[in-house]
Amino acid sequence: MKHSNLFSTKSFVMAILVLSLIGVSYTANAAVYFQDEQQEASFNQYKGEVLDRDTKKPLVFATLSLENTNISTISNTEGEFALKVPKDVTDGNVVVSFLGYKTVRLPLAQLTDGNNKIFMEVSILELSEVNLSVPKDAKSLVRETLRKKGENYFDDPTLMTAFYRETIKKRRKNVSLSEAVVNIYKSPYNTDRRDAVQLYKARKSTDYSKLDTVALKLQGGPFNALFVDIMKYPEYIFTDESIENYDFDFVQSTRVNDRLLYIIEFKQKDWIREPLYQGKLYIDAENKILTSAIYTLNITDKDQAARLFVRKKPAQASVWPTEVAYRVDYREKDGKWYYGYSNVLLEFKINWDKRLFNSVYSMTCEMAVTDWEKNIEGTTPKFRDRMKTSIILNDEAIGFADPDFWGEYNIIEPEKSIESAIKKIQRQLRRSKNQGGTSAP
Repeated sequence: MKHSNLFSTKSFVMAILVLSLIGVSYTANAAVYFQDEQQEASFNQYKGEVLDRDTKKPLVFATLSLENTNISTISNTEGEFALKVPKDVTDGNVVVSFLGYKTVRLPLAQLTDGNNKIFMEVSILELSEVNLSVPKDAKSLVRETLRKKGENYFDDPTLMTAFYRETIKKRRKNVSLSEAVVNIYKSPYNTDRRDAVQLYKARKSTDYSKLDTVALKLQGGPFNALFVDIMKYPEYIFTDESIENYDFDFVQSTRVNDRLLYIIEFKQKDWIREPLYQGKLYIDAENKILTSAIYTLNITDKDQAARLFVRKKPAQASVWPTEVAYRVDYREKDGKWYYGYSNVLLEFKINWDKRLFNSVYSMTCEMAVTDWEKNIEGTTPKFRDRMKTSIILNDEAIGFADPDFWGEYNIIEPEKSIESAIKKIQRQLRRSKNQGGTSAP
């Protein structure tokens, strides 16, 4: 059975590289560093799960944040979360939000260091309240939404600035973190032309001492996040052929920012054994616009899933993904929608021959558009200046480190939200633009 998989070999594959580090030297970038031991001493960590109150199913990519701060985290594919809060912060409310659910506010003092269970209630809008006709067929609604992308999304070339971050953890310990500012030369949604990406600034921090004898590297860098843009790249999940591999159902209707949304649940058909996807699509009821999507890879066969992701590994190790999840959010400007944010989470297990215990690593990458302007002339970077889809940002970042750009923010803070990092560099981005530096928009 053929299907168009997001990680098909004919196009782009988000790959994890497992490389031996024995005998390899490493020079740390002095501008950025982790402070794990210090963080353990100065932070309280609250662990738990975010669950649907009725079904008890985990909520993937639920957002938890400490009110009026930039401290936040998200839940993984099992609904689990770990929120780190400085020890000198003892009060305030933790705000838990998830699309289609009522927001929950909990006093921080009510949380314990582990086994917190946060139940969220669905925000249901009765269909009798809906003045629009409800489509009878959920799959037809998805098809219509994909068909209207040229009408509802940006139809002009656009130059975007985006902030990108990727993190590697061994269990709960940070191992590697890379950050970058990139220019995205976004082609119109009504064309098949691919987007071009140019690396503007980057930096990294890696503690190889926590990696045992291997280094895990993420191939593709910002393209991993960019290709989750379903409306621009539907071929990676819903082609005219592959859409038939899924069942689609209406779950409910809800309102977000006074906008009526249909929530469509999809999952692969029971008789298909290949790893496909399952999740929810949030579609504007009036104009048939995909506003968000949250979905996971259905790992039906760990060996097949491993072949999708693992590019290189030591002979004495078995490596396979245990969790793979995606999220994409769109934003609206003057009646047109565009890619605004995406998140990818991967968890891998490594079994070593002749070792009693295995290793568990998680990788997260996310990207958020910070600014954009119309690219009237349709300019694109020269071929030699474009990022390749095979890029490993962790290897490239050292050449793009710029202490003057990052300024006083010389410590990468993986516990802080990506929005917090964006706020810190906005001034530098504006200054670079005013100085005409390196074509940052």
